[in-house]
Amino acid sequence: MQTEPLSQTDGAFDAVVLAGGRAARLGGSSKPDVLVAGRRLLDHALDAAAGARRTVVVGPAGLATEPVLSAQEDPPHGGPVAGVEAGLAALDRAADDAGEPRAPLVLLLACDVPLARHVVVHLLAVAAAAVADGLDGAQVVDSGGRPQPLLGVYRRGLLTDAVAGLAARGGTRDAAIRRLLADAHLREVRDVVGHAADADTWDDVRRLDDLLGDQRR
Repeated sequence: MQTEPLSQTDGAFDAVVLAGGRAARLGGSSKPDVLVAGRRLLDHALDAAAGARRTVVVGPAGLATEPVLSAQEDPPHGGPVAGVEAGLAALDRAADDAGEPRAPLVLLLACDVPLARHVVVHLLAVAAAAVADGLDGAQVVDSGGRPQPLLGVYRRGLLTDAVAGLAARGGTRDAAIRRLLADAHLREVRDVVGHAADADTWDDVRRLDDLLGDQRR
């Protein structure tokens, strides 16, 4: 496995978009297909990841179309760490098939954060600088002081090693994402205006729909 040195890639990154949750608080609806401001939540997430060398959507078949890759944890609904594992594996296979090295950074992004595109460019710059300083990347911390690990950019080797470590200690299924990043040294990107807001409930969806609708007018 070969990963390009960060200094030679100007911060090249891949993206893993997690879109396979059960959406219990949305009544079991397909969360990536929920419309906000007339577009699927997944499409908002793909906009945020638009600069990626490769993007993989981890979730049910049929959500994404080429050139976006598709993957799903086996068995499904294995939680975010199992999703990251499946996404990284799909990215690795694509790089191998193309005979290319892996991008040194990976954006982890939940599909239900429709304002993420406003922060990703800055997040990438902070993460690249952090890795150059010997850290492991950067993640958003929301306005309430809560880390948002699924709005973060991480050193690929960190994620690969952490997934392998959890797999060896009982498996990745249903593992908390905080366990995956437990040993990571990260820079924080403070979100003071609400770009990390997620569409977890129908009230959230209506609020974000109003907000994004206002921005379009």
